Amino acid sequence: MYTTLLIVGDQTDRLHVRLNRPGVRNAISRVMVEELHDICDRLEASPRILILSGGEGVFASGADIAELRERRAADALEGINSRLFMRIAALPMPVIAAIDGWALGGGAELAYAADFRIASNRACFGNPEASLGIIAAAGATWRLLELVGEPLAKEILLAGRVLTAQEALEARLVTELHDPSALDAAADALADRIAVLDPLAIQHSKRVMSAPRSEHPAVDELAQSVLFESSAKFERMTAFVDRRAK
Repeated sequence: MYTTLLIVGDQTDRLHVRLNRPGVRNAISRVMVEELHDICDRLEASPRILILSGGEGVFASGADIAELRERRAADALEGINSRLFMRIAALPMPVIAAIDGWALGGGAELAYAADFRIASNRACFGNPEASLGIIAAAGATWRLLELVGEPLAKEILLAGRVLTAQEALEARLVTELHDPSALDAAADALADRIAVLDPLAIQHSKRVMSAPRSEHPAVDELAQSVLFESSAKFERMTAFVDRRAK
């Protein structure tokens, strides 16, 4: 079905997708973009946790430069990568990026779009777009500001700084570091922690967290009104009260 992706885990509560262009260090091509849109179709229709990973020693080295060189103004306005990453960020259930090795350019921006980033101890993050005469236009210019703050984001985007795994952890760009051989298991462990929670509550929480400040608290109250009528709320609260009464 896919030529640049591998489905390495397909479970009731999660889908694990591995980027698979090892010959070009998982460069993000137009075909890969289309295939990831197909993944989004599946997860929008049937919400599950998404785990995204790359190959050994490289998450994604960026956009496919051979393709990127030929793109013109109309392609930029089409937002080929940025609209995909917006869609990934907006998936109903959380997205976990498990990053081993290099995450550069568009590959880093794909990781920034995830809800959780965990990494191997050899991971590196950078946005070298300005060295190629372009900008990081698929989310880094605003997501990175939110994730690590303006001073560090400017070092990365305007001065070419590449973060090591430890620096990314200290900046809270990633929340966990693991040996490369343990990274997949760590991603599943994080997914396990999410999966024991109520899926509908997680979906509403994620949506409310992304709402503009001006929509709060109305958006919170509306979501809570839906959840207050859900069967899961009554079942989980009854179980809690029963456990406490024992």
